[in-house]
Amino acid sequence: MNEENPVLIIGGNGKTGKRVLEKLSHKGLKTRPVSRSTSPAFDWNNQDTWEPCLDGVQSMYVTYQPDLAVPGADQAIKSLCDLALEKGVKHIVLLSGRGEIGAIRAENVLKQSGLAWTIVRSSWFAQNFSEHDFKYGIIAGELALPVANVPEPFIDIDDIADVVVAALTEPGHENILYEVTGPRAITFNEAIAEISNGISRPVKFTEISVDAFKTNMKQAEAPDEMTNLMVELFTEVLDGRNTDTTNGVEQALGRPARNFTDYVKKTSVTGVWNP
Repeated sequence: MNEENPVLIIGGNGKTGKRVLEKLSHKGLKTRPVSRSTSPAFDWNNQDTWEPCLDGVQSMYVTYQPDLAVPGADQAIKSLCDLALEKGVKHIVLLSGRGEIGAIRAENVLKQSGLAWTIVRSSWFAQNFSEHDFKYGIIAGELALPVANVPEPFIDIDDIADVVVAALTEPGHENILYEVTGPRAITFNEAIAEISNGISRPVKFTEISVDAFKTNMKQAEAPDEMTNLMVELFTEVLDGRNTDTTNGVEQALGRPARNFTDYVKKTSVTGVWNP
């Protein structure tokens, strides 16, 4: 990469984006984190905002909101890739999701774009339990979701950020798909049990129906789009198709992925789960 050009981070305020920003800045690299609230602003729903963000950029990290699983996400990625090619961008690193048909469509768009690419296809984030609405259930003592007893190899977002930064700053990561997971698969019930043990306070997990979940989301005044997306992820993506672990983190970084237990230890001391 050219150190004189800023690295564009689309979703710079997001869970992974803010970590990538911090790690790149620590390396002394120029960055341009963008979102709807930045200047220049970047809005996935307004393509007129895109071009100023790409000025002078040769590499970029892309996270799509709300999720690559939603209809039309692949077309948005296609439009972004076309503009990036026109603006002289050389390399795009894309965050993708395991087991999502829409995400695979978006991945294929990037692969066929003519740009150098790196795809980081991730399992569910461990940090969903601490940097998502899940944390409020934990604080209240019960997390209730429409999830069956299906193991998921939750990944520490810090591992994702490390893979992204390596792909952006080191040679040898171009045109590679890294499928990244944690080192072991656990159920939501087991994850909550570990958190409960880590904070020395009773917390339980309860499986509820989709209808009950929708009612809870409506009472919380969540947008219908978000509710429908969450239902799709819970009922389709979390159906056992992604239970297997991978060595994507080790493939990219030469070290194993962080364990969920370590995530709980470092998170519990922050007080984020305190009532």
